[in-house]
Amino acid sequence: MYLRAIHAEESIPLLRDFIVKNPLGILTSAIASGGENQERPFIQSSHIPWVLDVKDPSDQSALPTLKGHIARQNPQAKSIADEARASGSQKQVAEGYTLKDEVLILFNGPAHHYVTPKFYGKTKPETGKVVPTWNYSAVEAYGRATVWVDHAAQETTSFLQRQIRDLTDRAEHDIMGYKKPWKVEDAPEKYIELLSKNIIGIEVEVTRLGGKSKMSQEMPQEDVRHVVDGFRGLETDVADEMAATIEGKLTQRLSKKSGTS
Repeated sequence: MYLRAIHAEESIPLLRDFIVKNPLGILTSAIASGGENQERPFIQSSHIPWVLDVKDPSDQSALPTLKGHIARQNPQAKSIADEARASGSQKQVAEGYTLKDEVLILFNGPAHHYVTPKFYGKTKPETGKVVPTWNYSAVEAYGRATVWVDHAAQETTSFLQRQIRDLTDRAEHDIMGYKKPWKVEDAPEKYIELLSKNIIGIEVEVTRLGGKSKMSQEMPQEDVRHVVDGFRGLETDVADEMAATIEGKLTQRLSKKSGTS
């Protein structure tokens, strides 16, 4: 991820919170397929909802662990499973096999938008030296992935049971806000067992975490205020969220400048 200092987010707690609020991440892996599987791409990606865990949330520098699952029929899952079976002993595969190369998980913020030069009410009329851009926010996590592919092993069953329940509980409470949430136990046990056999488990121990919030911080303050007004004038839900986010970043910027933060 290309990071200008003005757009970079370095706070680990804020980056962890971003993932919690935007749990659908794009898992990207690079695995060379051999033999009859040469047709599979070397680089593959899949959208996966993740559960973030931190051993000590009060530790401001603690990198998280991300837990997810992927459909067994997904070509990326097949490449991952093939590497696990080919490279690991039976005991290693049963307990979870760690892929030799790191993976990337990219999380995108909920609002992103094209920014027209017409929004720059100061610089455009004064110099005309403005160009279009795109505002967005994202976090990328790199780490080593341990996968569970052997459904005959208790370790695989235990991991998937915990991951599915944790993911469901957090989504029902935090995303849906239900006081009486749906629980895995509400579905027939045999049905859940059948579905579980069609997924593999993935746990990523994050070793590098970085983020970017590109919200017009590079522009003069007066132009940023015009950008906020421009988005509000569009009168759409996404534009309103963009306006609020950009305004929040401007407030932070002014607070740091005045030394009140």
